[in-house]
Amino acid sequence: MTSPFVPGPAVRIAGTPGGPLAGLTFAAKDLFDVAGHPTGGGNPDWARAHPVPTRHAWAVQRLLDAGATLIGKTVTDEVSLGILGENPFDGTPLNPTAPDRVPGGSSSGSASAVAQGLCDTALGTDTGGSVRVPASFCGLYGIRPTHGRLDLGGMMRQAPSSDTAGWFARDADTFARVCQALLGEPAAELPTRLVVATDAFGLADDETAAALRPMVCRLSALVRDVREELLAPPGLSVWARAQRTLQSYEAWVTFKDWIDRENPRMAWSVARNLALAATISEPEREWAALTRAEARGRLAWLLQPGTILCLPTTPFPAPRKGLPLPVLSPLRARITCLAAHGGLTGVPQVSIPGAHVGGLPVGLSILGARGTDATLVAVAKALGCGR
Repeated sequence: MTSPFVPGPAVRIAGTPGGPLAGLTFAAKDLFDVAGHPTGGGNPDWARAHPVPTRHAWAVQRLLDAGATLIGKTVTDEVSLGILGENPFDGTPLNPTAPDRVPGGSSSGSASAVAQGLCDTALGTDTGGSVRVPASFCGLYGIRPTHGRLDLGGMMRQAPSSDTAGWFARDADTFARVCQALLGEPAAELPTRLVVATDAFGLADDETAAALRPMVCRLSALVRDVREELLAPPGLSVWARAQRTLQSYEAWVTFKDWIDRENPRMAWSVARNLALAATISEPEREWAALTRAEARGRLAWLLQPGTILCLPTTPFPAPRKGLPLPVLSPLRARITCLAAHGGLTGVPQVSIPGAHVGGLPVGLSILGARGTDATLVAVAKALGCGR
């Protein structure tokens, strides 16, 4: 099985003694700078074309200052352009909950390292689902914070209007401790209202929706009012198309100079998607931007003060490794339908473990209004303590 850690010299940096996370270990996705070590980005030609960092990324430094010890850098999908966790250069990190299945990406190595118990927490990034999806597939807690809330200094970017840093943990207590250190605030009060996204549950496989129902019932017991609503009245696929348009074009803008200058080696699927992104027209981007504005308005209306929303993190458990592209494409499309709102609207989301389909984990996600990250952490901790 492929190691979740990138090949090369060992990375170990002790945290500040006596900090609130003293005694915990963490790993960092190979999109985060670690002083003295190259940032590889999942592509063998990226590090060659960029200088070795001389300072840590903000998120890495924040965890070190809190007392956690860095033990390694982890594998990522190539230049973070993937959702399943398969990298042709570094391999596919182990999903210990299902060794014959993908771990989810692009924060595949970070999720794998935490799920295997090799570290207590790990940093990932989430642009279109890259923390939320592996959290679901590997049975972990995972968070996509409010967009723009955290300093992304020293983090390799993909699509700036959607990029966030995120992290994983195996248990609710560790998750809450790490969240407090990185968010800078303790868990908040529990919400009073819950919205169940019926269209999202309808898009999930029947077995997945059924497996998540007991978690929804436990979540409902924490609030006073529960109602069902559509997350995306225009259609989840419409939101997914808009996010794919905006994210893909921004990724092309981010990487085009490097591609033109270096002609890097790339997997066919990554090269093809970047080439297609270069052809996205201005009218298509304008439509996507308008759809994004509508999605933000919809979430602002749904997520009134004291309200959270729940939906399946992924429509099914982790697919098998090594599936051909024609089989993977419709699976990726359905995953994107349940993840696109993150990049479009920027609201915080936490994926909570606790459900299984045929022995395979699948997560339940909760969303809150922008800035309510601590409320979601409180809910995750309340559910986790009651398991």
